[in-house]
Amino acid sequence: MLTADVRAFYGIEKDWALAGFFETEWHRQMMADLRAAILAGRLVAITGSVGVGKTMMLNRLQAELAASKDILVARSLSIDKPRVVLPALLTAIFLDVSGDADVKVPTQPEKRERKLQDLIRKMRKTVVLFIDEAHDLHGNTLTGLKRLMEIVQAGDGVLSVVLVGHPRLRNDLNKATMEEIGHRTTKIMFQGLGDDSRKYLDWLLKQCRTKNTRQGDIIADDALDLMVERLSTPLQFTEHLTRAFTEAYKLGAKPVTREIVEETIAIGYDDLDARLARLGYNAKTLAEQFDTRLPEMRKFLKGHLDSERTQELGQMMRQAGLPI
Repeated sequence: MLTADVRAFYGIEKDWALAGFFETEWHRQMMADLRAAILAGRLVAITGSVGVGKTMMLNRLQAELAASKDILVARSLSIDKPRVVLPALLTAIFLDVSGDADVKVPTQPEKRERKLQDLIRKMRKTVVLFIDEAHDLHGNTLTGLKRLMEIVQAGDGVLSVVLVGHPRLRNDLNKATMEEIGHRTTKIMFQGLGDDSRKYLDWLLKQCRTKNTRQGDIIADDALDLMVERLSTPLQFTEHLTRAFTEAYKLGAKPVTREIVEETIAIGYDDLDARLARLGYNAKTLAEQFDTRLPEMRKFLKGHLDSERTQELGQMMRQAGLPI
């Protein structure tokens, strides 16, 4: 974040994180489609790279749905997603749908599922369970969620599940071994800013600067153009704006120039390992998926593996849908 001194020098009165939600026509259409899928009792997977804006969109959508009269929102708040199993997700539904923090969830599976059937049927509303960081859920848990939706439907209720995660989730759902789940899932790829990148930057700066501060007085147009050329996600833009303003303040420079932005854009931010990490793939995950040793995968990501093996692994990753 920008320090108070830097903000005062450039006339920036608000932290980037407080700017609000930048909504494009695509966002509006996507949220309308998602609402329709929820009302239809669908399993939905929303995937996008790190920093693309999934969490902010999710918070906005959940608030809108919670204010509606026909949908009840349940959220899984568990942090350690690899360890989250179906009973924990069932507990989240019981807590949020009943509105009772002390609700007694049966430990015996048959009684638990029957009680959930009754609870959702009596509510006479669509229930939607949101699960963030869902790329870390085990395949058996995903299968259990599908079965749970069927049980609720058989009891004259409607349960939708919205999975939110990295593109790795989408790739996993497309695997032949996940056909039972993947073919029943509505998949939505959360797009980056694309052609709206410059509009986003102009909007962000307008939201955060003081009314008496002109954009051209604090950062040059060609500096913003360079950011649009080199960066793509809201997280990247806010991070590199902070770096550029901070460095320019040290130099006493106003406005921030293209040269300062060029110097402050992170070295290595677009390396292979960084790009794959934004999609949810680290060295350990890749080694497990492509059945190779962890040290070998680390060498591959750093470009230190022999050419023949590099080509072989690269071909396997491209076939799996990884953008390398």
